[in-house]
Amino acid sequence: MVRPDAASSTEAIVKPTLLVLAAGMGSRYGGLKQIDPVGPGGETIIDYSIYDALRAGFGRLVFVIRQEIAPQFKELVGARFETRIPVEYVFQELDKLPAGCSVPAGRTKPWGTAHAILMAANAVREPFAVINADDFYGAEPYRLLAQHLRSGPPHYAMVGFVLRNTLSDFGSVARGICQVDDDYFLRTVVEHTKITRHGNGAHDTSAGFEVQFSGDEAASMNMWGFTPAVFTQLQQFFREFLTLHGPDARIECYLPSAVAAIIQAGQARVKVLRTSSLWFGVTYREDRSCVAESISRLIAHGDYPPRLWT
Repeated sequence: MVRPDAASSTEAIVKPTLLVLAAGMGSRYGGLKQIDPVGPGGETIIDYSIYDALRAGFGRLVFVIRQEIAPQFKELVGARFETRIPVEYVFQELDKLPAGCSVPAGRTKPWGTAHAILMAANAVREPFAVINADDFYGAEPYRLLAQHLRSGPPHYAMVGFVLRNTLSDFGSVARGICQVDDDYFLRTVVEHTKITRHGNGAHDTSAGFEVQFSGDEAASMNMWGFTPAVFTQLQQFFREFLTLHGPDARIECYLPSAVAAIIQAGQARVKVLRTSSLWFGVTYREDRSCVAESISRLIAHGDYPPRLWT
């Protein structure tokens, strides 16, 4: 097993940053799920994510959080890593909008993942990966992204998971379903917000009618690789989003939709890095025991030590 502090000479040349989206409060879960323990030593999903990122060669962490959870998050999560890797915090708030834009009356819902990434525009200056705080991706996806980002990438990247490996047994989930070309570059990604398991496949009913999936589709789990050029592109997309949808108090600006628009405009290409890694996530409170059991199996297999930080 490669320890997190075992960095090769290649990794020392360019160390990408890991941007962790942790602003969500987990309303369906019923609490601040980002700090709920799932490992035998009290480790959270974020602990395993950072462990995998460190041993893959990432050199810096930036957490996107909300101001109201900052003291608790820094004490219970961030403090674990500050002696191991540089850590910075940026804040996603409703009123952090482009110049000339304002929060419409009645808006309380966060603006979404594309907006969350924009919060890091002044904090990230190197190639970087994006992950969700409450998703367990496994070691391989971090290795794939780190290798891509260290190469001085001419293209962005997205880790593509097998859809059936990303579903919850306890309710619907949102997934970006991807179409790729023969060279595994992303053609488009469509966000489906109410996907449930259906036999060996899945279906989505968010649009008021049923969309069926085989389960083999490449799914976006919000695990991306970018260069800082993406901030300007996202800023443009978000401003257009506000012009079209700003008064709608419910709609969110999803990162997959923004990336699809960037591709369509010819501003960037996105390489899809396919993985068969099993994704674990905590969308519903019932998911937690399943995640803990899955991590126990990985520990028994030797993929992780019983205690990450001893």
